[in-house]
Amino acid sequence: MKRNKVEICGVNTAQLPVLNNAEMRSLFHALQSGELPAREKLVNGNLRLVLSVIQRFNNRGEYVDDLFQVGCIGLMKAIDNFDLSQNVKFSTYAVPMIIGEIRRYLRDNNPIRVSRSLRDIAYKALQVRDQLTNANLREPSIVEISQAMEVPKEDVVFALDAIQDPVSLFEPIYHDGGDPIFVMDQISDEKNQDVTWVEEIAIREAMHKLTDREKRILSMRYFDGKTQMEVAEEIGISQAQVSRLEKAAINHMQKHFN
Repeated sequence: MKRNKVEICGVNTAQLPVLNNAEMRSLFHALQSGELPAREKLVNGNLRLVLSVIQRFNNRGEYVDDLFQVGCIGLMKAIDNFDLSQNVKFSTYAVPMIIGEIRRYLRDNNPIRVSRSLRDIAYKALQVRDQLTNANLREPSIVEISQAMEVPKEDVVFALDAIQDPVSLFEPIYHDGGDPIFVMDQISDEKNQDVTWVEEIAIREAMHKLTDREKRILSMRYFDGKTQMEVAEEIGISQAQVSRLEKAAINHMQKHFN
């Protein structure tokens, strides 16, 4: 998003209002009492929150206007479901919902399509490569990877070549009888830790409601920047289990916000 761009979807971002905590609570009380105009004021007063979130997605090649509209849908869902009785800031509750809405949009509109069988072989090969690298402290050859997978080396090369084009972070790697594990679950980000603040807001606020194991997994994933595979190896469980525990912990925290 260009710094000098202040017009998004017909909204002058330089003139967006900002609501203080007292105004927010007053408007939420009014909305929950049936005063619908309060909803529009809450939306307009929190559009800067949407702008803050979409900045982390502005390198995806998507139109800023489209991301802004999708983020606003997440904002409105957060407004409609926010519970004043919970001692949680609205931004803490809203940010994950805005991010989730944008992620679903990006995933559903991903133009890249690689056959399922090729994806399965390629991502399995990447996992085996990481395992062999950790075990042997060196990069394995294609032959070693193919032998470990019991797949012809030609198939491994072809599958890896097929995913050389940019792959969406929201592309599912595999299903293990439960929620899918996405590419983003395999990746740590050491260069852009500063942009993860929008997720850390919600996590830090609700971490104390989790079990020790849930806290440890989320801490390693979101604060230490480790991949699910790295967490699984350190704790001694499978990556699929880490994925399920991570999602369950996040869902558990969100229940306290609803």
